[in-house]
Amino acid sequence: TVSHAILKDMFIVAVMKIRQLCRFCDVQASGCQGKGSCMVECDRNSICERDEEVCVSIWRKKDDNVTFETLCHNPADPLYGLMLDDYNSTKCIMKEKKGMGSKFFICSCSKNEECNWNKKCDSNPIFLLIYSQVGAVILVSLVPLLVIAVVVIASFYCYRVYSQQRNPRKKGLPRDFSDKQAIMDNEGSDSSSTHANNLNHNNELLPIDLDVLVGKGRFAEVYKAKLKQGSSVSEEHGFETVAVKIFQYEEYASWKSEKEIFSDADLRHENVLHFLTAEERKAQRQYWLITAYHPLGNLQEYLTNNVISWHDLWMLGSSLARVVAHLHSDRTSCGRCKVPIAHRDIKSSNILVKKDLTCCLCDFGLALRLDNTLSVDELANSGQVGTARYMAPEVLESRINLENIESFKQADVYSMALVLWEIISRCSAIGEVQEYKPPFGNLREHPCVESMKDSVLRDRGRPEIPNSWMSHTGIQIVCGSIEECWDHDPEARLTAHCVAERFDDIEYLDKLSDCSDSEEKILEEIIVVDEK
Repeated sequence: TVSHAILKDMFIVAVMKIRQLCRFCDVQASGCQGKGSCMVECDRNSICERDEEVCVSIWRKKDDNVTFETLCHNPADPLYGLMLDDYNSTKCIMKEKKGMGSKFFICSCSKNEECNWNKKCDSNPIFLLIYSQVGAVILVSLVPLLVIAVVVIASFYCYRVYSQQRNPRKKGLPRDFSDKQAIMDNEGSDSSSTHANNLNHNNELLPIDLDVLVGKGRFAEVYKAKLKQGSSVSEEHGFETVAVKIFQYEEYASWKSEKEIFSDADLRHENVLHFLTAEERKAQRQYWLITAYHPLGNLQEYLTNNVISWHDLWMLGSSLARVVAHLHSDRTSCGRCKVPIAHRDIKSSNILVKKDLTCCLCDFGLALRLDNTLSVDELANSGQVGTARYMAPEVLESRINLENIESFKQADVYSMALVLWEIISRCSAIGEVQEYKPPFGNLREHPCVESMKDSVLRDRGRPEIPNSWMSHTGIQIVCGSIEECWDHDPEARLTAHCVAERFDDIEYLDKLSDCSDSEEKILEEIIVVDEK
């Protein structure tokens, strides 16, 4: 009888050893962050009820709520809709499962006691968050691309350094002017701003012959000029045409302010006037800014003398929106951080027309770098600036919100809307085109601030948008944008970036329309052929 009892106890123990011993605490809060190796905060264990059951650990995170669940489970049955596929492992290796309504990791194991928890660190549940097979494949795939990118960048850098060292005084020109020569054509330059803005740090002045006066503003005069190359250069190269903006000595502050804006490399853009160099001409008691020259003149002159097509309108309007968006952005086109700039004097006479009929923004004498370090007092000292005809209501009232640098951008957008209105007013797509008139053309040539207050603030007046303009779909969209841009409430105005995107949408619609017209024409030709 005693032997029978001993054998029975041994049989029971043997049966118990066959079953898995696991940590078993159901769902409880956890401090595990789901990285590396975590110890399950469970102080209870249990022998699984059935021989086939294995140990399971589940980690969940939803919002700030993190939980761990430990249990026994039969791998032949689904658990939370999942089938266990790693239960033959001696370690609990956590794997993420998608589509579970929260961040969800699960692992299963057997053969080792309490394999879903153990005081030994190498037996705790292990999270494979980074070094998964997919991650390894992606990493291996990216390594060759990264190596190629590094080689290309290094090669380009070495080439630039070599070129600069090789040609420091190309063709007898001052050092900083050697690269500028490449961007000017013999007919009068119409160069883009894709090259770095430069300053001539040498003492020697560029050999320039002033030609004719082409513009005059409050602080300076602008001349068309010829840049004569050094005497060592053969005569076949002749002269290059540039623009020279001349400030008298007493306007030093204006010259310095515009020079500093131009010398910012992040200002570079194809629709910003290309800056060549700045000089102090002591003999004439003058300060010069030398830039590219655009023979088509400014936008106001161009609209006065020309009626434009819908395509011309789109080119001028979209390029204007893009360049203003570039100024206002805190990122360059390649994603690098930059300081936004408010122009503060956007008007048709401060926009040049390039040969490809895109806009080229110039005259940055009143521009303001919207640096976050500027205090409210420093912003307030900038004063009520701009041209009265193009001033936003809040600028006319001297009530611009100095606490928010976006306010200066919103004022620019208002001015831009008036310029867009000018462009549309001379477009053949609106039907009968009237003679050019500036915005608020009923006022005198140079209205004062008080006159503009009466029109814009008291009467809430804006330039008229006739119903006839709405017959063209593209112009209708632009007019809608204009009305949102010159809204009395600055906060309600569109951003320049949004206006630029709308112009892009119009271009897409035009292409669809062209495709549709082509299909209809082909269909008509097929019908005619069939009738014959």
